Amino acid sequence: MKTENILVIGGTGKTGRRIVKQLEVLGHNVRIGSRSNSPSFDWHQPEDWDAAVDGMDKIYITYQPDLAVPGALEAIEQLVKKSKRANVKKLVLLSGKGEREAQLCEQVVIHSGLDFTIVRASWFNQNFSENFLLEPILDGFVALPQAEANIPWVDVDDIAEVVVKSLTEDKHNGEIYELTGVRTLTFKEAVAEIAKASNRNITFVPITVQEYGEGMRKANLPEDFIWLIEYLFTEVLGNPELAEISNDIEKVLGRKPIDFSEYASKVAKTGVWNHKSLV
Repeated sequence: MKTENILVIGGTGKTGRRIVKQLEVLGHNVRIGSRSNSPSFDWHQPEDWDAAVDGMDKIYITYQPDLAVPGALEAIEQLVKKSKRANVKKLVLLSGKGEREAQLCEQVVIHSGLDFTIVRASWFNQNFSENFLLEPILDGFVALPQAEANIPWVDVDDIAEVVVKSLTEDKHNGEIYELTGVRTLTFKEAVAEIAKASNRNITFVPITVQEYGEGMRKANLPEDFIWLIEYLFTEVLGNPELAEISNDIEKVLGRKPIDFSEYASKVAKTGVWNHKSLV
């Protein structure tokens, strides 16, 4: 395998930092695309993107906070143009399974004229340990809308491994992968598995999207974050396509996906669900 120069946008995030680690183990030259890196990469500072993409062979793209938000499509279009001018050879885009708005951004990458792989991921297991669902788990009280939605949770470690294969092996060019676990779980079922693995009592209460939004506003969370969460809980969790299970992880990696119970057991051993002070 020849050494390549790879830009990992969001290289300090959930998928990005895992991808960076795997690429470095393989001996590639990795540039972390983040505000704190040099050259820096900030989705709100397009004037700096030329320096970030300069000299790169391939780019992993994850858009913060989500491809569905206003402005994402224009940002992806601009990044693709700059990537082509810099003679980048391939783009790998992290997208969302069941997100119709995200598919507009996918089309920009697909029709870019560059090699590409689209990675559509279901909801992350790690939302419970590295994201917005951690604090409710620590509080022992989880109140969420769409309580009956069947979600084929996917592990971020699996996503990262598929992305690394997509970046480093030409056989994945032109592919659209949908990444899911092997089964679906509702929020209540997922919380029950976490409670069992961490030996804790955690209460789950179903609420409406409206009630959830009101709760976020009372907590003084930013309106754009509230909009995104409400979008995800209505448009995405309300989309029956989300519940469909795919075997693409097994196709790419030659093994079954990490199951939610395996994830819960592994995280429980770290103690992250037992220490309120960590939040």
